[in-house]
Amino acid sequence: MIPTIPQPAAIRWSYRAYVTLFFLYLALPLVTVSVFAFNDSLFPALPWEGFTWDWFFGDERPKRGLFHERSILRAIGTSATVAVAVGLLSVGVGLCNAFLFDRREFRLKGLLYVLMLLPLVIPGIILGISILVFSSTVANGVEDRLGYDLELLRPGLALVVLGQFSFITTIATLVILARLRHFDRSLEEAAMGLGAGRLTAIRTVTLPYLAPALVGSAVVAFLMSFENFNTTLMLVGSDAPLTIEMFDRMKEGSTPVLNAVSLLLMVGSSALALVMILVQRRR
Repeated sequence: MIPTIPQPAAIRWSYRAYVTLFFLYLALPLVTVSVFAFNDSLFPALPWEGFTWDWFFGDERPKRGLFHERSILRAIGTSATVAVAVGLLSVGVGLCNAFLFDRREFRLKGLLYVLMLLPLVIPGIILGISILVFSSTVANGVEDRLGYDLELLRPGLALVVLGQFSFITTIATLVILARLRHFDRSLEEAAMGLGAGRLTAIRTVTLPYLAPALVGSAVVAFLMSFENFNTTLMLVGSDAPLTIEMFDRMKEGSTPVLNAVSLLLMVGSSALALVMILVQRRR
C-alpha cells in the first residue's frame, strides 16, 4: 500500500487487520512460551497453577530452576564459546572476502561468488552430514597412512565451529560487502596522497566506515551460531551446545525450565539487537 495514494476505507482497514494478525501470529508463540516459564506447574501447559520464580531460581527437585541446572548452564557456556569463535572467524574471513570481491578482478570471479552462496541454499542437515562424511574420510585416511589421529576433524566442538563457519561466513561477507560497495574510494586515495600507506589508509579510513557492518555481522554470526541446530546435531561430540541439550531434554519430557531458557534467550537476543542498532545509529 502506497500512503500517498488515497485508498477506500475498506482497503485501509483490511490492510491494518492483516498487519495486526501477522504480528500476532509471530508474537503469540513467543508470548506463550514466556508466560509458561512462570507457571507453578510441572508441565508447560494449561491450566494455570499460579505464578512462580522456581523455574529460574528453584534449587530443589522437581522444580529445579534454570540457574541451578548445571547441564544447562554448561551448555549455554559451550554455545557461547562456539558462537564467539564462529563470529570472530566469520567476520575476519568475511572482511577479506568483501575486499576480494569489491577490489579485485580475476577469472572465474562470478563462479567463486556463486560457490560462496551455495551453503545458504543447502539444507543445514545435508550440510552437516556432508561435512561429517568429508572430515571423517580425511581423518581416517591420515590415521591409516600416517598413524596420526586428527582430532580436529572428529565430531566435537572444533568441527562444530568449522561446520557453522562454512555458511555463516557467507552472511558476514554479504553484510560487509554491501557497505563496502557504498564506500567512496577517493577518501583512501586522499589519505595515501597525504603520505599514508595503503594498509594505513584502510585501517584509519575504510575500517571505521565499515565498523557498523562489522558489528552487525558479528552479532548476526553470534546469534545464528548460538541457535543453530541442524548442522550442529551432525557434528557435535560429548560437549553439547544448548540447542542439543534442549533437544535431549525434550525427548525425556518437557518442563517449564525449557520455557525459562527460551525466555532468557529471547531477552539476550533482543539485547544484542538493541546494541547493534545503537552502534549503527551512533555511526
